[in-house]
Amino acid sequence: MTMQYGPSYVRQIAPYVAGKPISEVAREFGLDESRIVKLASNENPLGMPDSAKAAMARAAAELGRYPDANAFELKAALADRYGVPAEWITLGNGSNDILEIAAHAFVEKGQSVVYAQYSFAVYALATQGLGARAIVVPAVRHGHDLDAMLAAIEDDTRLVFIANPNNPTGTFIEGPALEAFLEKVPRRVVVVLDEAYTEYLPAELRYDSIAWARRYPNLVVSRTFSKAFGLAGLRVGFAIAQPDLTDLLNRLRQPFNVNTIAQAAAIAALGDTAFLEKTAALNAQGYRRLTQAFDKLGLEYVPSFGNFVLVRVGSDDGAGARVNLALLQQGVIVRPVGNYGLPQWLRVTIGLPDENEAFIAALEQALAPA
Repeated sequence: MTMQYGPSYVRQIAPYVAGKPISEVAREFGLDESRIVKLASNENPLGMPDSAKAAMARAAAELGRYPDANAFELKAALADRYGVPAEWITLGNGSNDILEIAAHAFVEKGQSVVYAQYSFAVYALATQGLGARAIVVPAVRHGHDLDAMLAAIEDDTRLVFIANPNNPTGTFIEGPALEAFLEKVPRRVVVVLDEAYTEYLPAELRYDSIAWARRYPNLVVSRTFSKAFGLAGLRVGFAIAQPDLTDLLNRLRQPFNVNTIAQAAAIAALGDTAFLEKTAALNAQGYRRLTQAFDKLGLEYVPSFGNFVLVRVGSDDGAGARVNLALLQQGVIVRPVGNYGLPQWLRVTIGLPDENEAFIAALEQALAPA
């Protein structure tokens, strides 16, 4: 008899599958790494800002010592930027870490967690890893149905995840609708507002979620340095919430979960407004180019408010995998989303102009009649 270790709900988890790295695609298809275009993981195509690189070099002298476990300087910079006390801040090894910590802090085994269909895969992983019960609310136009999510909250619900903009669909909920939802959620239920892509929003769509954190004691605002700030490889995320919530989050947070180099880079990137502006402008330009190409090819896509676009590449359930393979063979890496229940679609990160053009050319070839 084979021994089975661990609880059944852990064994049933389908592990998170990251976007293919360039080196793997080069080996698998016999391609030159320097010619491969990766548009799979919603990374900033500009890379990291020079300000962060310089800060990292200065911090390297301290790598023989443990990081500041409380990240005093980074928390001070975040507190100053967002106008909250440092005690309201929890740091994570990327915002994925924040999401996992929140699930463990607020939910017991058997209790329920509410999130939307087509929302970030980590919500389901965090829920299942606890042995909690997922309440998945059907999407509307690939986005959150807040009225249905509110109605789905049950007596044992302890957590609601909302991504805005949403990954992988790129949909966006306007501020007034979100605030109305927060007003109605029972205070015993914690809402995690995952804003990994908020820096890509145009000024006219922005709302003040930090003010909501001051108003609603059950709100956790989660953000990351991995996307617009260009620090994906350093893994820095943070949450802002009132002390009753941050106290629990910090009881579970690993004490050195943000390393010395990452702390220094994040402080520098946080103050580099010129880099953020360049990032947003490049993204808007790339979005226009990709969607123009999709229109020309007659492809359906979901209007996106992040740094990626979800595009439908066929009508049969094998379309996404088939076109993805054809793109890989040409050295272009995008993200199939069949694991989200979207087998006809691909998620494409917006890249540099030449990367976008390489993708468009490869897509045209992949879709051409045999």
